[in-house]
Amino acid sequence: MVTRSTNPLAGVVSATAAGGRLVFVPSRVREFGVTLGGSVMVPLWVATPLLLPMLVIALLTESGLLWAIVWAGLGLTALAVIGLALALTFTVSATMVRWIEFRPQGNAKQLVIARSLRSSTVAAADLRRIVVVEELRLGQRKSLQVVLHTRGGTVQCGPGFQAPMSRIGAEALLAWLTSQLGSADVAVEYLAKVDRYFACPEEWWTRSHLAALWHVPVGAVDELAVRHGVRSYQYTPRAMALYSPAKTVTVYNPDRAYEVAEELRGETNTTPEADAPQEDPRP
Repeated sequence: MVTRSTNPLAGVVSATAAGGRLVFVPSRVREFGVTLGGSVMVPLWVATPLLLPMLVIALLTESGLLWAIVWAGLGLTALAVIGLALALTFTVSATMVRWIEFRPQGNAKQLVIARSLRSSTVAAADLRRIVVVEELRLGQRKSLQVVLHTRGGTVQCGPGFQAPMSRIGAEALLAWLTSQLGSADVAVEYLAKVDRYFACPEEWWTRSHLAALWHVPVGAVDELAVRHGVRSYQYTPRAMALYSPAKTVTVYNPDRAYEVAEELRGETNTTPEADAPQEDPRP
């Protein structure tokens, strides 16, 4: 029987002989394969709707002019594939961070930043702060990045294609980064970026969804939503529009609802326990 690891950072952090390593891109081969695949698919996706009808007409009419246009289009598509492949490969090689390593582990004096083709070292004294940036949309994570702010600028470290880094918890990552810095006077911060837009009503959340998220009764959702400024929207679902046009459903903005969940969790953690034993004032 296969047992799952209970480590929330499994496959992302590891201890090496030199220090603690945080892996963003587990496989360079897969990352470059995805890059090259995209460089082939994009030009074909653009060119196929234009060249395919012209190819069919050229086959039916045997027009020399149309055949010349088809061959020219295929040549331009091939050039676009080559050019895009070279550009994307160069960009990925120059910007992709494979892993960062804190040396020594638990009391870092320097950070090694490994890119695709080279590595660089940053002294812990030159590191101003580390920010874990989580991008959210409709209450769901879209990306998770670690941004290193140094005296020489910023270094953005993002997960590769289907990398385990994209699925770990932000709180666990924050705790691990803090533990690696030890006595270094470097702040480790969390930043949530919410992509706000008016999505289809079907993508917003219902009262029951919010009640489960906020850990409150369903009847308390409306009052909390008004108090915390959670935007609501009433609509008639398409499935009911024909047979029950008077029946409406109230849904709530998931972006703000997610933020309120964090606020309520913070209030719960900072509220003193009501059942704490009281000291007897009598001597």
